Amino acid sequence: MKKDKKHEHEPKKHEQGRWIACDIEHEYFGEDRKSAKMERKRVEAKDRSKYKKTDLGKQRADVKIDPEWKRGRVFSIVPEGILVACGEERFICILRGILKKEKGQLKNLVTVGDEVYFEPKSHTKGVMEGTIMAVEPRSTLLSRADNLSRRKEQLIAANIDLVLIVTSVVSPALKPPLVDRYIIATEKGSMQPVVVVNKIDLLEKEDDHMIQSERALYQAFLEAYAQVGIPVIAVSATTGEGIEGLKAIMKDKSSVFSGQSGVGKSSLINAVTEYNLEVADVVQRTQKGAHTTTTANLMPLSFGGWCIDTPGIKSFGVWELDPQELESYFSEIFSTGHNCRFPDCSHRHETGCAVIEAVEQGKISPIRFNSYLALMESISKEHFRR
Repeated sequence: MKKDKKHEHEPKKHEQGRWIACDIEHEYFGEDRKSAKMERKRVEAKDRSKYKKTDLGKQRADVKIDPEWKRGRVFSIVPEGILVACGEERFICILRGILKKEKGQLKNLVTVGDEVYFEPKSHTKGVMEGTIMAVEPRSTLLSRADNLSRRKEQLIAANIDLVLIVTSVVSPALKPPLVDRYIIATEKGSMQPVVVVNKIDLLEKEDDHMIQSERALYQAFLEAYAQVGIPVIAVSATTGEGIEGLKAIMKDKSSVFSGQSGVGKSSLINAVTEYNLEVADVVQRTQKGAHTTTTANLMPLSFGGWCIDTPGIKSFGVWELDPQELESYFSEIFSTGHNCRFPDCSHRHETGCAVIEAVEQGKISPIRFNSYLALMESISKEHFRR
């Protein structure tokens, strides 16, 4: 039996990293007062402004900056501590104790790209050290739900312009639902998504059934994202195809490479920069990549800007995304949904659903619609567990 949505106890998000429980609705929805309340909740669910800054970032307004402190940018987080760059100098820093008390639902308090104030300390064996005293407000933030508990927010990178969502064809195969998860996380964090499809040279290999199937999916993928205005760049780190176009987009911008393990993020960075990052092959039996990058690293670019290479993942959970909010991240579904018979249509099974009709008529890509359905099912379960 379908669960009545009007009786679900849904939590309401207040600020990034914090939750406030909603009042429990005991009576059947229908009174004007409750109708207005539900409508207000729908509007709040689509308000993305609350995702732009974390509570930690907001502390900056309350912190008095000591003139003895230095200002720098987090380059990497290593076993020895937090590597902060200040001009040409590098400092291994620890966090000020009071900052650690603000952790809440954040798995990590500082991430690569953060701009921080730190207090320099004495050298230890030639290594400059310091203590991070304050974190500047973040203009943008890429994060995800912690892969283990799903109850913690893992910060990936901050203060970046572009999220280069790297995927591949054939090895490993193209996964549109994972791409859409990254796109949503990117837009929630106020950044521009750019999808980078690597290994397109593999589509020219022997014309067997698997290659034909992947080629058809790739063409449908290109059409689907062109329809909604999300840029897609086809590249090959092996042949060099598309690399100059990728460099042009990255020029004078701050970018982060993110994506599934084995899609070739490190190889692409090697192709567009003078760096020589370690790379690994995809395991043929499982078609999964190895984690050659174990921590995020910030790297200046010779042609202007800087980029971050992040560890590959096998799954990506979008932090704090509920079913009411999901539709707003699929623009074609959101606009078409206004024509549905029921105002609270979920576009999964309802009669008179304009979205389902548009999919059947080819007006909405099945690729995007299937991503929406998969995400709806996934976050509904996660949201209910919370």
